[in-house]
Amino acid sequence: MTNTSRRKSWIVGITGASGSIYGVRLVECLLELGYDVHLVITNAGWRVLKEELDWQAGDREAVLQEKFGNRSGSVHYHPVSDIGASIASGSYLVEGMIIMPCSMGTLSSISHGASDNLMARAADVMLKEGRTLVIVPRETPLHSIHLENMLKLANLGVKIIPAMPAFYYKPQSLDDIVNFLVGKVLDNIRIDHQLFKRWGD
Repeated sequence: MTNTSRRKSWIVGITGASGSIYGVRLVECLLELGYDVHLVITNAGWRVLKEELDWQAGDREAVLQEKFGNRSGSVHYHPVSDIGASIASGSYLVEGMIIMPCSMGTLSSISHGASDNLMARAADVMLKEGRTLVIVPRETPLHSIHLENMLKLANLGVKIIPAMPAFYYKPQSLDDIVNFLVGKVLDNIRIDHQLFKRWGD
C-alpha cells in the first residue's frame, strides 16, 4: 500500500547574484512553517554567501546544519554538480521551486533548456511537469537578452518577482525590506505569513 502522507517540500535555489540574504530568509521561513527544503547553491552562490553574510563554507553540510538546524522542517542539501539527485527527476514530488536570488546566467540556462547543472535541471523539471517555478532576478540595469529570457519564461507560466523593495509600509530596517520580498514570494506560492504589513491593514 502506498504511503500518501509525505511532508510537503520546496526546492530553493541560491545563485551567485547579490542578495543571498533573500534566499536564506526564504529557507528560514519555509522551515519554520514546517516545510522541508531541498537546497541547491551554486559555487558562485557560496562565494556570495561568504562575501555578503560571512558564511565560512569549508564544510558546507555543517554550515547549513548550523544555520538551519532545529526547526520544524528539515533541509536536504544537494551539490549543484549532483545531476543524479532526487530533485533532478520528475518522479520525485515537490510543490515547486524558487530561485532567490537568480543570476542572469542561471536565468539564461533555464530559458534555453540547458540543464547543465542541478539548479537548471531542477528548474527544467518544474517546467516539464507543470509545477510552480518562481524566479527572483537580481540585476540592474537589464539589457534586451535578460528581458527576452524573462519574457520566454513568463510565457511558460514562470512567476518573475524582481528583487524590488517597496516603501509604502514604511520599512524601518534592512530586515523589513528583506521580509517584504520574501513575503511577496510566499504570497505567490499561496503560503500564509506575517512578514509585512499589508496595504489597508
